[in-house]
Amino acid sequence: MAYMSQEGYDKMVAELKRLESVERPKASAAIAEARDKGDLSENSEYDAAKEAQGHLEAKINQLKLAIQEAKIVDVSRLSTDTVQILTKVEMTNLVTKAKMTYTIVSENEANLREGKISIKTPIAQGLLGKKEGDEAEIKIPSGIVRLRIEKISLAE
Repeated sequence: MAYMSQEGYDKMVAELKRLESVERPKASAAIAEARDKGDLSENSEYDAAKEAQGHLEAKINQLKLAIQEAKIVDVSRLSTDTVQILTKVEMTNLVTKAKMTYTIVSENEANLREGKISIKTPIAQGLLGKKEGDEAEIKIPSGIVRLRIEKISLAE
């Protein structure tokens, strides 16, 4: 089961619809076009089109499963007392003094460019349950990072 926001769920449903209604017909057309070129035993275009279709179907099935297992969290019922999924955390790196802000989301919603990190990342795991003012030492692949939580708010 994956906890996620309504927005994240809606994005997944929209992506599934796009893959099924736009990308799947394109993949079928590419296979048909390659098939029309003759001998399939030496037709690399046909092999590539079939492989692309296989990847597409795998992605569709993965999205369907994620949608089926999704549990939408009512953000209005969340508390900002501690760090949890769908909270926005403003923090300071105690070594570099760099400020950073992340929203903790489900794996399917993670997008670093948008400041959304998966709840399964080491940083999110190290922050869960902490309060404003708490300090956390978190082991990450490049070593240990020391963070102080400045503010916890609800994700927009």
